[in-house]
Amino acid sequence: MSGRRFVAATSSRRETSAMNEQLAEIQRLLRNLIRIGTVSAVNLDGGLCRVDTGKNTTGWLHWLSARAGKTRSWNAPSVGEQVLILCLGGELDTGFVLPGIFSDANPAPSASADALHWSFPDGAVIEYEPETGALTANGIQTATIKASVKILFDSPEVECTTLLKTAQLEVTKGATMKGNVTHSGGKLSSNGVVVDDHDHGGVQRGGSRTDGPQ
Repeated sequence: MSGRRFVAATSSRRETSAMNEQLAEIQRLLRNLIRIGTVSAVNLDGGLCRVDTGKNTTGWLHWLSARAGKTRSWNAPSVGEQVLILCLGGELDTGFVLPGIFSDANPAPSASADALHWSFPDGAVIEYEPETGALTANGIQTATIKASVKILFDSPEVECTTLLKTAQLEVTKGATMKGNVTHSGGKLSSNGVVVDDHDHGGVQRGGSRTDGPQ
């Protein structure tokens, strides 16, 4: 082979090798655009997590939230949760984490076609099921609602099964009470008469009845 042909062949092999390297890099970047993985660590203060994907573990990445502006929502991913990594330019260190994908370790908590369901690690469940029209909250320990003006319960019936405690009570359309009622620490009035502290006129011994209370 002449020197000129040898140089041309060598140059062609170099160009082919460089092209193959470029194609391999492009393929790597394309494969990394969207990856599936499992959360391996969570930094709650920073709103960051790390994800195991293939043989790699990402750096600390932000996870995506439903809202992150004037209206903000918070629902941190948990270790072991299956997620997607969306990588800008195909580089893992530019990725954002999109929770969550059900898995064998964390299966779907409901099979309803229309229900909105949240399950929590302490066993609490909040769900609305359109088929029955039922909104349920089970397994919670306490619930607090604070309103600066008013809270309205607009329903034909509101039931408290054990104890209803209130600082003040106003009944506007009548009521029925059953069982023993204990009153202390103040006066009990009925139609302008203090029930536990009033006088009766026309009192005399024998079987006669007294006048009405005053």
